[in-house]
Amino acid sequence: MTSEEKSRLSEMRKAGRSYTEIADALGISKNTVKTFCRRNGLTPEVESKPVEVTPAPTTDRLCPHCGKPVIQPQGQKEKKFCSDTCRNRWWNSHMDLVNRKAIYSYTCPTCGTTFTAYGNSHRKYCCHECYIADRFRGRA
Repeated sequence: MTSEEKSRLSEMRKAGRSYTEIADALGISKNTVKTFCRRNGLTPEVESKPVEVTPAPTTDRLCPHCGKPVIQPQGQKEKKFCSDTCRNRWWNSHMDLVNRKAIYSYTCPTCGTTFTAYGNSHRKYCCHECYIADRFRGRA
């Protein structure tokens, strides 16, 4: 954009012309006009919108791991721990309380051993050696 076009654009915007009117008059893109106006402070003064006041986060609960207050943000899922670190440490130290629903029982096709696997519903072999033995029929 030339300096003459920039000065004309500024004058037209200060006179109250719209982005589309300026773009059509100067033969440039409406988005170019918007960007120039925004970068040079030629946007209209926006009336201030009422600010929504959100209630402060509550701290009714204490972290089961460290005992610090758990800050509960408004409108979010209920938090039980103060941080991810505390959550991981607590669950790792209380493995007996974890309700593991994805435990599967299998019989290895190679050695016939019965075994369990957590979280993998498509497992076939009890170990890597059995997989190699079955896959390559002992030709490893």
